[in-house]
Amino acid sequence: MSHPLPGPVRVAASTRSGLFTSADLAAAGVTEAEVRSAVRSGAWVRLRRGSFVTAADLALLEADGRRHELDVRVVTTALARPGAALSHGTAARLWRLPLPVGLAPEVRLVDPHRWRSGPGYMMVRAELPDAEVTEVGGHRVTTAARTLVDTAREWSELPAVAALDAALLRGLVTPEELRGTLDRHRYAPRLPRAVRAVAAADGRAESWLETKGRLCFRAAGLPPFVPQVELWVDGELVKVADGWYEDAALAVEFAGRVKYVRPAYGGRPEDVLFDEELREDLLRSVGVRFVRIVDEHLGPGWAPVEARLRRELASQGRAIRAFRAVPRDVGRVCASSRRA
Repeated sequence: MSHPLPGPVRVAASTRSGLFTSADLAAAGVTEAEVRSAVRSGAWVRLRRGSFVTAADLALLEADGRRHELDVRVVTTALARPGAALSHGTAARLWRLPLPVGLAPEVRLVDPHRWRSGPGYMMVRAELPDAEVTEVGGHRVTTAARTLVDTAREWSELPAVAALDAALLRGLVTPEELRGTLDRHRYAPRLPRAVRAVAAADGRAESWLETKGRLCFRAAGLPPFVPQVELWVDGELVKVADGWYEDAALAVEFAGRVKYVRPAYGGRPEDVLFDEELREDLLRSVGVRFVRIVDEHLGPGWAPVEARLRRELASQGRAIRAFRAVPRDVGRVCASSRRA
């Protein structure tokens, strides 16, 4: 037996990520017996008391990785707290920032007047100035700056700095906005963690792997590299190095597999690899050296990579150079910079 949604209910659900409520159904003349029948048949899914979604809509949301949008609608509709704002990891999801692996799916909110928690959500009581609230996708959320400071107080260093790097790269926030937010919340719990994360952020990083590498280099006591440096030969831009050491003429490349498995613009992986080899061969011929680092190197395999970096940095590059190294002021948004 099919259980189609009445027209008015379908319209309401289309504006709420598929969510419809008992009130919607009652207004459309749907009886409680019909609701029970639809849930028993599996056509509708009861998310919590009085909140439903069709099984088809739920499957589509989960396939698209958008289940959290529905969870947000369920919680905000049930709480009915118009003065609250989605915050912390929930706001980070809506801003499409990189997230820590295994981040809890619970919906997080801030309310200036009330603390409350329940199944699938936590709402904290905290200051919420109007200047730190905005709208994203029809949701009332904390601004990018407030979201980043809140998450940096809770997350470990790498995911906190990766989110900051991504937000700076995409122009969602400025360093001045971050500093202003830190100042306004200088008495918040664990604020020193956020201060350190903001200080470590660099909006020129174009991927989470570049962020991870930069932090790993710093932890090892290696000198900082200059991010995003254009390498020119005979008036042609040959390559943009992820990291660059000028004195050593050393380029550091952080190589993620996605670059070769799913290359941009529909190119074949073998063509991407072949083109990269040609460009690097040209640069090697004029004195540029390369160290390529993958994610596995930034963990148990770090010691030999660090030793090689120190050897390379101990050797000066050629005094007379047939190439130019030009640092970029800003990074460029790419697919990998949005990785969660």
